[in-house]
Amino acid sequence: MANKNYSKIIAGTMTWGAWGNSLSQPEFIKRINHCIEHGVTTFDHADIYGDYTTEKEFGNAFSKSNINRENIQFISKCGIQYLGKSRPELKVKHYNYTKEYIIASAEKSLENLKTDYLDLLLLHRPSPLMQPEVIAEAFEILKKSGKVKHFGVSNFKTSQIELISKHVEVSANQIEFSLTQHGAMHDGILDYMQINNIKAMAWSPLGNVFKEDTEQTRRIHKQLGKLLEKYNATEDQLLLAWILKHPANIHPVIGTTNLNRITNATKALNIDLELEDWFLILVAAQGHKVP
Repeated sequence: MANKNYSKIIAGTMTWGAWGNSLSQPEFIKRINHCIEHGVTTFDHADIYGDYTTEKEFGNAFSKSNINRENIQFISKCGIQYLGKSRPELKVKHYNYTKEYIIASAEKSLENLKTDYLDLLLLHRPSPLMQPEVIAEAFEILKKSGKVKHFGVSNFKTSQIELISKHVEVSANQIEFSLTQHGAMHDGILDYMQINNIKAMAWSPLGNVFKEDTEQTRRIHKQLGKLLEKYNATEDQLLLAWILKHPANIHPVIGTTNLNRITNATKALNIDLELEDWFLILVAAQGHKVP
């Protein structure tokens, strides 16, 4: 079983650096503290964020924040070889899951984050060439050395988790899941994670509701609007509450750097959608009644 201490709402750091808001060090520290003050103690990273720069920026800020490492959790991901300024020698974006690369990547994340261990290391995306025995060897070395506490995957389907878990325990799977991207409820992956006690984490939990103006998003806004007063909530809170209602015990990974939105997200934990309201929201997204 994965570490039970991950906060229910997880702070995703992808847009904190060069791939988004390019926060200054004081702004990094302010957001780290704000998250912790509101119960968001788990921070989700990946080696590639910001073209391999964001982890280091976060780590420099964290080292000056006087926060007790034992009170927070760090997640990172490895495996993607990203084409960018940091790695000009690459010819194509690809995945590298050799034993040496997994270990080196984890150790680099530790160095950048200014920490002795990761609470969770994820394989960022499945590779057609991944060899589970090799991955298991790397994980075992990292675990025995105390550098990584738990291991998991990201964006993996059921068969891909089965392949890896034959050789090493998979404690978490981070998938895209939201009201507008809810295929995981139907393709068996959330069922599989419940059966096997695999922690479910959802990236992009608000989906495209605020990003696109489509027939679907207009239906969703209309339905959410009818429920705002009843739940004394904002639309983004209702979208998170919809995810939190699912029995797979999903942890939304929120990507915002806006302090008010971070606060709002944590308030969603207090919203318990009534059964029919949950289905009204689903129907608005689907555009048709359930079968």
